[in-house]
Amino acid sequence: MTVTADNVTSALEAEKVSSHLHPEGSLDVNDHPAPNGREEIWRFTPLKRLRGLAADAEFQASTTETSWNTPEGVRIANVSGEEARGLRGISGLVPNTRFGARVLSEVPSTLLVDVPSDLEIAEPVIVDLVGKDAGVTEAGHIPLRFGAHSSAVVVLRHTGSASMAQVVEVAVGDGARVTVVSLQDWADDAVHLTHHEAVVGRDAEYKHAAISVGGDVVRMDSNVHYDGPGGSANMLGLYFADEGQHIEHHLYVDHDAPHTNSNANYRGALQGEGAHTVWIGNVLIRKVAAGINTYEENRNLVLTDGCQADSVPNLEIETGEIEGAGHASATGRFDDNQLFYLRSRGIEENEARRLVVHGFFNDLIRQIGVEALDEKLRDIVADELEKNVLDIPFEAATN
Repeated sequence: MTVTADNVTSALEAEKVSSHLHPEGSLDVNDHPAPNGREEIWRFTPLKRLRGLAADAEFQASTTETSWNTPEGVRIANVSGEEARGLRGISGLVPNTRFGARVLSEVPSTLLVDVPSDLEIAEPVIVDLVGKDAGVTEAGHIPLRFGAHSSAVVVLRHTGSASMAQVVEVAVGDGARVTVVSLQDWADDAVHLTHHEAVVGRDAEYKHAAISVGGDVVRMDSNVHYDGPGGSANMLGLYFADEGQHIEHHLYVDHDAPHTNSNANYRGALQGEGAHTVWIGNVLIRKVAAGINTYEENRNLVLTDGCQADSVPNLEIETGEIEGAGHASATGRFDDNQLFYLRSRGIEENEARRLVVHGFFNDLIRQIGVEALDEKLRDIVADELEKNVLDIPFEAATN
């Protein structure tokens, strides 16, 4: 057979696997109708509470204040014009949502974090985004670019009041070692709709930590794919939902290169009437992805009545030549045996419950491994527990 461009294109299309839970994307906004809630990827999301961000809300001038530290050798800048347009899609993102396509096409400026090749940064880059007005619907684009064999930690810290649609793109160069932490510690009236897309280079190590504790509605999509063999992705999540709060995380790992690895570990706690969390974990193992290893786990701790935790892990496997693939999901109340053990040793009820919850999260905090955040994350868990779980009768917390 004569090899032509058409033959090559047909062969690539034949090899391509399309996940039914992750529809094909498009950069054209018109290809994405406004969601109505019947779509698979939106069926858990309270669209009416998103203030139009998932559809056609006006992206107004931002009122969010942004500041950062700048370690030596790192470039952080608000850019616009041709430079901003050249950064759209550096992760290979082709949006499968209307808001993602709108951000890439409509937002005029971009906040770039650029770490050059071979640079190793000892201190974390911390970008503070402080919302000032939840009545302003706004959008932002943040590309994080890490050169080959670089090593860095970037923390995006969201606080205050805002209604924000956001796209964060992460390009991890060959052999780089990168940690990206996104902390959603919003005020109670905030709405945050965000998509994180990462491409992981050959033999690179990428760690992503999603920490969601504040806001009225927070939905984060965290996607990963690979740009060569040997790459690894460690996807971590910590979330705590209170009365009336909706926190939703969608994970999508696309093993599109051989000998790649991924691990996902998300843990959440819920307390208060109407608290709702959603975790969707999708892993696609393509035909070319021989020798990969993947595992995903989601655990939820329900602290009071009136809460709902939805957890949906999915594996789609198109080749039998893999090292391993698995998933686990669990939702439950306090462990009776742990509480009995602690109380039998004279520990008061509320303190016993506090210790169990801290133990539930502490291993995950250690895995995140950002020393500058350890104390902050433990304080966040303690603050959440003080809201109401310690006032619950012991029987209600365990039955």
